[in-house]
Amino acid sequence: MNVKKMVFASLSLLLVIGSSCEKPAMVNMQLNGVACVQCHTIQSAADLQALSLQPGDTVIMKSGQWTDQELTFAARGTSEQPIVLMAEQPGTVILKGMSSVSITGNWLVVSGLVFQNGYTSGKNVVDFTSSSSNCRFTNSVIVDYNPSTATTDYRWVSINGSNHRVDHCYLKGKSHQGPTMVVWGTNKIMKHRIDHNFFGERAELPNNGGETIRIGTSDWSMTNAYTTIEDNIFQRCNGEMEIISNKMGADTIRNNFFHESQGTLCLRHGNGSAVYGNYFVGNGNSAAGGIRVIGEDHIVYNNYFQNMAGTGQKAPLVLMDGVPNSPLSGYYQVKRVKVVANTMINCKQSFDIGSGKGGNNRTLPPADGHIANNVVSQSAQSAMLTFTDQPVNFVYQGNIVFDVPTSQQLPAGFTRQNPQYTLTTDGIYEPTSTSPVLGAFVGNYPFAAAADAGAPKLDSKHRDLLKAQNIGPGFMTGLGNSLIINP
Repeated sequence: MNVKKMVFASLSLLLVIGSSCEKPAMVNMQLNGVACVQCHTIQSAADLQALSLQPGDTVIMKSGQWTDQELTFAARGTSEQPIVLMAEQPGTVILKGMSSVSITGNWLVVSGLVFQNGYTSGKNVVDFTSSSSNCRFTNSVIVDYNPSTATTDYRWVSINGSNHRVDHCYLKGKSHQGPTMVVWGTNKIMKHRIDHNFFGERAELPNNGGETIRIGTSDWSMTNAYTTIEDNIFQRCNGEMEIISNKMGADTIRNNFFHESQGTLCLRHGNGSAVYGNYFVGNGNSAAGGIRVIGEDHIVYNNYFQNMAGTGQKAPLVLMDGVPNSPLSGYYQVKRVKVVANTMINCKQSFDIGSGKGGNNRTLPPADGHIANNVVSQSAQSAMLTFTDQPVNFVYQGNIVFDVPTSQQLPAGFTRQNPQYTLTTDGIYEPTSTSPVLGAFVGNYPFAAAADAGAPKLDSKHRDLLKAQNIGPGFMTGLGNSLIINP
């Protein structure tokens, strides 16, 4: 796609917030090949501040180096006529020094920017303020935007307000304190969407506070965020134990690819979230973890794990022990979790039930849960299922496991049988045409409606995800080249 078409596309159907499609605004003029109701060109933050923007306006940032420019994008668009702040050509506006952008208002879109060779003294790099709603940050880059002192704490993307979208961005190299991206709690319905981003390498921090994405805080843990994290790639995101730290309720984390990342997708606080369709490839890294569950009424299904060497709290599927009368900042007991139709191939330890028992006063085992229709084809002599604490009133059914030593005692509901998986050209294992997992799904789990046990076979959506197709900014190429999957 040429630049003119790419820019026009960013002003048409890609302006939608969430997954619905709004009609593009009526066009009555063009500037530099960009169609808009009213176009403005700017060369500084002061130029932006001087504008009185109206619905349908487009602000075009001239290509070049923008040094120490603290942009305030404050305006009120509409769903039919959003207001757009965009690079003259995507990827050619380089914000450096102590540059940042604050987004405040309604139906605003920021597109095509690159933040590099800079840092802030504590201000968030991209900040959706509490007075914002239905805004979007898209097709942009933040790389190595680090202060000289690693203890300086700020976020690269900070999300307040409601109904925002962050998509098709590339964020790599955060080495200082604080999560890469934070969604802050509020008493409003939030419904944010974080999708199609490539989160690149993040160095390990010596202490807590290095999440790649954090939703909420413990103070908001009993509030539902209704936020969706989907279709993202997390490559070597090693900041801390939690790659994604979900601390609110009713969130959806689906169809993401975790590649060689030394941490976990953690349902840390809140209840009633759904985690499904995610791919975890550890390539033998002993610190690469899977899904860690805390709290009530979560569903975890159709996830795929391959060559994961993590154990204990970094095993592929972990159900934590809880704290009696837990404070909001503690560990609530796991209740009524449903772990259904997941696949684990060549992993060192597939399940850890009651993980973390005893630490931080954790003494309440998981209760009233279901583990069903999961398929394990594990590394020889590995620990398939570990009961760090004995769960209470758990149902096990339809689980198919292979190469589990006979010395490992398994409850009824786990059948030792070769699932007959084969390696595909995508580097992922799938059942053969004679596999016993086909048609083996049992029980009443309508959220995972399927005929077969285990995660579904690769579809075109997930095949593209594993190759980073349509992930990250449109002006970047080759992002999938490093996503090697070892058998």
